[in-house]
Formats: sequence, structure tokens, C-alpha cells
Amino acid sequence: MTSNESHVTVTRTIDAPAKDLFSLLTLPARHHEFDGSGTVRNSDDTERIDKSGEKFVMNMHRDAMGGDYRTHNFVTAYDENKMVGWQPAPEADDGTAPTEPLGWEWLYELKSQGADSTEVSLTYDWSKVTDEKLLKQVGFPAIPEEDLEQSLNLLAAAVTNP
Repeated sequence: MTSNESHVTVTRTIDAPAKDLFSLLTLPARHHEFDGSGTVRNSDDTERIDKSGEKFVMNMHRDAMGGDYRTHNFVTAYDENKMVGWQPAPEADDGTAPTEPLGWEWLYELKSQGADSTEVSLTYDWSKVTDEKLLKQVGFPAIPEEDLEQSLNLLAAAVTNP
């Protein structure tokens, strides 16, 4: 684990090929299976992420966010079988979609360790959040390190359960 005042990274080796992990990570419909925070409910989008610049919508629940809400995720990183990341922004109360992310990012990096093993790093980075009010309101990191570690544990379980 590494952390500083603007990000937390956890790393784990998973006994699965990078291509299988990448396939799972790029399918929003399965994100609830490896969400260690318990906030992801399901995805409105069933299409696979296949490039940076795309957007997918997730249905979420978190008491600190007022219960149920929807978040739009802007894909910021995509390198097949190596990296995928996104920056979220909650939908407005009136259902209006956000036009840009708010600055925090989820980034998965995959480093093949052979045919059936991959080192997976998950980084939760809020260094691009510049709105002081938002920083104070959210209280970054909103998701603790233990939840990130649990995400990698759940990812390891999900990849063996296609």
C-alpha cells in the first residue's frame, strides 16, 4: 500500500491472466461484484468499455450521499490488458447528467506475472479535486484503504466466476 494526501494505492497478485482481469474490469455490468465499499448497486450500461473518452452510468447507494444516487463515470485511462480508469461525477438531483468529472479517479493497473498471474494495483486518486467546498464536504479519502483491499479480494473471486 502507498498513500499520500491525495491518493491511496493497494496492490495484490491475482492468480488469473491479465486479459481475464481486464475483461472483467471493462464490463460495468459486473462492477458491483468487486466493489469493496459496497456502494455500487448495478450499471445502466451493459456495453464493454473499449476506449478512453467513453462514459458509463452506475446506480449507487451510500448513506453519506443521501442514499440512492446515480454516477456518470468518464473513462480516463484505457490500455488493453494493462490499465483502465475512470473519474465519476454524481448526477444532479433533477436527473441532469454531469458534463465533466469532479476530479477523483479510480485506476486499475495490470502487470502480467506470467500466463496465469497478474499484479493488480488499484489507485484511488483525488489530486485533481480543486473545489475546496467539495474537498471538505466529501472528506477525502471517502473510501478507506481497507475497502480498496477488499475490492482486490473481490476481483480475485469474481474473475474465477465468469
